[in-house]
Order: sequence, then structure tokens, then C-alpha cells
Amino acid sequence: MSAWDYLVLAVYAAAMLAVGRYYATRTQSTDDYLLGGRNMSPVMIGLSLFATLTSTLSYLAMPGEMIKHGPMMFAQSVALPLAAIVVGWALIPFIVRLPVTSGYELLEAKLGLVGRLLGSGMFLMLRAVWMASILYATSNAFIVPLFELDPKWTPYLAAAMGILTVIYTAEGGLRAVVVTDAMQSIIMFAGAIASVAVIQSKLGGFDAWWPAEWHDHWEVPRFWPHIDARVTFVTAFVNMFVWQVCTAGSDQMAMQRYLATRDAAAARRSVFVHVIAETFIIALMALVGLAVLAYFREHPELLASGTSLTEQTDKLFPRFIMIGLPAGLTGLVAAAVLSAAMSSLSSGMNSITAVVTTDFIGRFRREPLGQAAQVKLARVISLAVGATAIALSMLVSQVPGNLMELCIKVVNLLTSPIFVLFFLAMFVPWAKPAGAVAATAASVSTAVAIAFYEVLGIRFMWAGLGSLLAGIAVGTLVSLLPMPLRDRPR
Repeated sequence: MSAWDYLVLAVYAAAMLAVGRYYATRTQSTDDYLLGGRNMSPVMIGLSLFATLTSTLSYLAMPGEMIKHGPMMFAQSVALPLAAIVVGWALIPFIVRLPVTSGYELLEAKLGLVGRLLGSGMFLMLRAVWMASILYATSNAFIVPLFELDPKWTPYLAAAMGILTVIYTAEGGLRAVVVTDAMQSIIMFAGAIASVAVIQSKLGGFDAWWPAEWHDHWEVPRFWPHIDARVTFVTAFVNMFVWQVCTAGSDQMAMQRYLATRDAAAARRSVFVHVIAETFIIALMALVGLAVLAYFREHPELLASGTSLTEQTDKLFPRFIMIGLPAGLTGLVAAAVLSAAMSSLSSGMNSITAVVTTDFIGRFRREPLGQAAQVKLARVISLAVGATAIALSMLVSQVPGNLMELCIKVVNLLTSPIFVLFFLAMFVPWAKPAGAVAATAASVSTAVAIAFYEVLGIRFMWAGLGSLLAGIAVGTLVSLLPMPLRDRPR
């Protein structure tokens, strides 16, 4: 790291704080703080959604996945257009039909208070673990090797990054989050492009890093699911489709952005902006993986001492940033990785704040607070959320597998179970609170059984679809039974 690199990182951090300070003085109500006044640009919202869901876990995981296992996982990008159509026309009209703050308010009318609290409670757990995973992965897999620090610094680095993100998120609310997300999106693209360009220059052209044959250590390409295959085209496609639909249709981070637009048409446009940006970054990071693989095959002496090319593959991209980029560009690509982390963290903090203030404090408080008091409370909750994520970040290290498997096993464990509740509310006319409870139990149990124990030989890539189908089936059937558990909507 040169003086130029530190300058780039300092400018980046100052810009994030400046945006938070700017919007802090322009936030007058909770609608401003949590929903940006419900009149935000679809393009900005789409970029924000992209930056939110493309965390450091994804930004570092995709090159590592390409290096270690090959391109089979990247078949998932083919599912994005179909998912956008389903989300845009089947789910968004339901989400934006009422002027709510938390999407889980929509569940109470059909599934009662128990359904609303199940959805919001699972979201809080999901995103708390997700933010903790981002803090740990960014600190341990990127910042520590970049600055050649002892791993014992990981918790302190996670705390520092979390505190910086909390400051601008708590100050500026959703407007600050969306604007910084858009800035961070551009930095992420620039960092990936710069990495590929530098490797192409160093190796002497496109042909020097584009593989001429299928590497021996890559997974054998298969189209249909196979008992011996970790990933195939179909499993990657299904996993991405299910995840995209479930996230867009039940995750507060996505629903909050749709609610921040003018209407369903604007929200729909934001979905397609998100899909275009995500398709682009998946392709870019796949190219980064290929380029980094070629770089270290050409220069094996630059690998960390005592390691082979296929070991620690999630750390090869950070190592290239550290040793392979010229002064200034190292800081830019480092800022890109930090952008991937901080955009997700800020969105998680803001969305969790919306859920806590609306579904728990607001729902049960007898006397509503004034606007100024609500904004102050929301800022306090943002601080508490950030502190919780920092505290949980050390537990993530206990999960085995590479970063891509971490994303699917831990980070998305509750995505399908939450969407099951929305599916029951939207498409099952006879759905009841008892059915919601049974569906949640069945869906979560199935997700855990597949992701961590591979019951019946089913691989972790099928956890999303398996838990979705199990939850829908159980919830639909139990709702047909005469049950004592009833809950009238408020």
C-alpha cells in the first residue's frame, strides 16, 4: 500500500461520511428517514438494490469460485431475467399496494399478528447473521492479508468498518444509503475492470489469460442434476431463481426500496436496473477469477508461502490486489471491496431499523411518538444494530466451506422460509395463522437439514427450493384443518 492508495481510501471514507452528514440535515420525518419520502428515482433504487445484495461475500466469492471450481456456478446468471419478470408483475403490485413502512405489515391482514412477527423476526435473524458474515469475511479474507496483519486484528477491523458504516447510515437514513450505494456500485465496477485490465497488460493480452482448456481441478460440466455433482447448470439456475424471487418478495431490504418509489411501474423499473447491473457484475467477477487464476499460474512464486494454487482460493484475489496492482489502483480496488461490504451493511442496518421501529415498537406502543422522537429512536436503533452485527461477526468463522458455500448455507438459510409466508398471504385464500406457524417450522427444518446435513443425499444448492416447497405444502395443508390458533388483524 502506497501513499496514493491510502489517499484513495481516505477520500472514499470521507465521501461516505459527507453524504450521511448532508442528508442528516434534510431528514424531517420517519418517511424521509426510512423510505426517502417515497419518491426516489428507480435508477438510483435499482443501483442501490444491486449494491445491497452484492456484498463482499459475493465480490470475493465469485473469483474464488471460478478459480477453485470453474464456471458452473455462473450459470445462475441466466435465471435473472425470468426472476425479474416474476418479481415485477407477480409480487411488486402486492407489495406496493398499501403505504406501509415494513413489508411485514402486509402479512397481518391474512396471517394475523403471529404471521407478521414470524416474518419480521426471521428477517432480523437472517440479516443480523448476514451482516456479521460480511464484517468477518471482509476483515479476515481481505483487510488482514492486504495490510499483512496478524489475524488477531480481525475483530478490531470489523469493528472499525462497522462503526464507519453506522455513522453515515444512522445520520442520513435511506437517502444517504441509496446515494452511497450508487457511488459504491460504480466503484465496484471500476475495481473489477481495473483488475482485469492490469492482468491483461502484465500477461501480454487476452489470449494469455483466457483458458484454452478445461482445468483439471475444475468441476466436470453437467447440465442436469447429478448425485456426484456439487453444481450443475440446472441446480445453479434454480438456486438463483428461487433466491431472487424469495428475496425480492419477502426481504425488507428489497421491499423497502420498492416502497420508496412512486408506484408499481417505478418499482418494476428499479428491478430491471438491478438485474442488468447484477448480470454485468457476475460476468465481470467471473473474468476476474479467470484472470487471477492465469496470473498465479504464470507466477507461482508469488503465491503465499507453503500454499498451492487451489488452496485458499478465496484469498487469491485479495493477494493480487496487494502485490499485483500499481500504486493508486490498489486503493481503488480495495475501495471496491469495501464498497461491496459497506453498501450491504448500511442497507441492512436501515432495513432492520425499519422493521424494529414498525413491527415491534410501533405495533405494540399504545401512544405513538412524534416525528422528531421517531427519527431519534430510529437513529439509536441503527447504532444498536451495528453493534450487534459486530459482536456476531466472530461466530461466522465456525462455518466450513468456501465463501460461495457460506453465502448459500448461512446467509440465505431463512430466505425461502420468509417468502413462504408471503406466498401463503398472496396465493392461498384459506391460509391461517396456524398454517403460517407450521409452514415456518417445516421450511426452516428442511433448509437446515439440506444445507448442513445433506439429508437423502440432497446437496446444499437445493436448500432454497426444498425449504420453499416444504413450507408451502405444509402451510397450505395445515390451514385446511380446524385449529384453535386464531389471530385477528389489528
